Formats: sequence, C-alpha cells, structure tokens
Amino acid sequence: QVQLVESGGGLAQAGGSLGLSCAASGIIFSSNAMGWYRQAPGKQRELVARTTSGGSTNYADSVKGRFTISRDNAKNTVYLLMNSLKPEDTAVYYCAAGPRIIIGRPDYWGKGTLVTVSS
Repeated sequence: QVQLVESGGGLAQAGGSLGLSCAASGIIFSSNAMGWYRQAPGKQRELVARTTSGGSTNYADSVKGRFTISRDNAKNTVYLLMNSLKPEDTAVYYCAAGPRIIIGRPDYWGKGTLVTVSS
C-alpha cells in the first residue's frame, strides 16, 4: 500500500519561509518521480514542482526562484522549501508520486497539508 504523508504546513507571513516534507512508503522511492501540487480555494490543482528519479527538477513559473524541491532517497522523503512567500501561495499542498508525474498524471497522492500566507 502506497502512502505519502505530508508535514510542515501552517501559517506564515508574506515574505517568510516554510518547509514541507513528504515521507513515502510502499514504493521504490528512488525509482519514482516525486512532486508537489497545490490547490487554492476555488481553483484547480496545479503543479508546483517535481523531481525525477534522476534528480532533474521543474517548477511552475509562479514559484521559480522562490521554491526548491529536493529529495533524500535514503529517507524516502521529498521536500519543498518555500521562501519569499506570497498570499497567493495560500493553498493545500499535495505530495505526489509516480512515473506519470512527468506527463502531469501522478499515480499516487498524499492527503495534503494547508499552507496559509498572511499579508
């Protein structure tokens, strides 16, 4: 059974930082692409960042230069460091996994963690 468990969400002020973690189990972590998506109220879920099994990364234009995705294959964990936060970053952030992330269709999802950025 695949499990993706996010942690680290919460409240931050605009201009501040937050870090998210996602611990994965039930998959061969090192062989899987991993990603972070987010869904703001009234909006569709969107890709924030993803990392391939080889460590390549991609970011949404809205977070480039502010967010950093990384992975620790020894810990089966993927991270998202969010700097220079903006109120528009407020959303539920979801961890995702699976080879189909590359085509925008993750195979597995976490339950999400709420990030709220106050102005």
